[in-house]
Amino acid sequence: MRTALYLIKIKTAATSAAIALLGVGGIWYSQASPAAIVESSPADQFQKIALGNNFSLAHTLNGHSGSVWAVAISPDGKTVASVSDDRTIRLWNLATGEELHTLVGHFKAVNSVAFSPDGQTLASGSLDKTIKLWSVATGNVVHTFIGHLASVQSVTFSPDGKTLASGSWDNTIKLWDKATGEEIRTLKEHCDVVNSVAFSRDGKILASSNLFASTVKLWNVATGKEIRALVGHSDSVNSVAFSPDNKTLATASWDNTIKLWNLDTGSEYLSLTGHSNKVSSVAFSPDGKTLASSSWDKTIKLWNLETGQELGTLVGHSQRVWSVVFSPDGKTLASSSFDKTVKIWRMPQ
Repeated sequence: MRTALYLIKIKTAATSAAIALLGVGGIWYSQASPAAIVESSPADQFQKIALGNNFSLAHTLNGHSGSVWAVAISPDGKTVASVSDDRTIRLWNLATGEELHTLVGHFKAVNSVAFSPDGQTLASGSLDKTIKLWSVATGNVVHTFIGHLASVQSVTFSPDGKTLASGSWDNTIKLWDKATGEEIRTLKEHCDVVNSVAFSRDGKILASSNLFASTVKLWNVATGKEIRALVGHSDSVNSVAFSPDNKTLATASWDNTIKLWNLDTGSEYLSLTGHSNKVSSVAFSPDGKTLASSSWDKTIKLWNLETGQELGTLVGHSQRVWSVVFSPDGKTLASSSFDKTVKIWRMPQ
């Protein structure tokens, strides 16, 4: 694949800006970033923007007819799932980019998706207020969970695969028995939309964030009681993720920052800045050394968690990037966007 980068400086009486044009596989994208580009040489910018910790664009997955809200990669690293405004869930071959199945059953936009730890079941949350469990092998619906009074914004499985957590526009979190579809309990301490939920790696803690608040809550899964609230962001928190060693929580916010929190103390110990617009999601690499973040600035950034330094920026989406996830081996990233595509980024073999 031949890749070219051009820097064009545009100056007027009122403004001074630069536009980077990155050509990948014959398709061109533009990304305005005056602060990042004007002070750097073309060679430096190519290294930072195009390569980004050695990841490069491998596939663009086209098929959705609406914005793609979320992506997930199966535990065996073979399949990508994506969900969209077009009311479908699509399964793709991660290696080849080939579409495998289209799952149809929700009657409104699908907002969230998660694989069970054994990879046999897929959960999806929708604007239709339901959660559906799907058999990955057959594409059939196994259960439909009904209980939320508004859109389901986030779904996630516990590490043992027995429990599903969901966050909703009805301001609640619900815990469900995956085998029976029965509701275990409802957590009601949030004052507005719950847009992200995540289990700790030992399954004992649940983290959740609000769409219209700047706090993150930690919950005791066994009792349903709130453990503590993490306060530090100045705008909505859109995504939460636990580190593989279970010591750190990463949070992504509309204040354009990512914060890292010590789970033992509840204190913030690092703030990552570099995105020029809202940060929509965060994901840890399997070894816990790298964090990926996606943003409304149309980019994905990679961060060294030992130093807090930005490793690189992946440019390719033409609209807001809403979700990013690592493969189990850490060598592949999948991202989804308002541009109706899923992109697969890969490290060299």
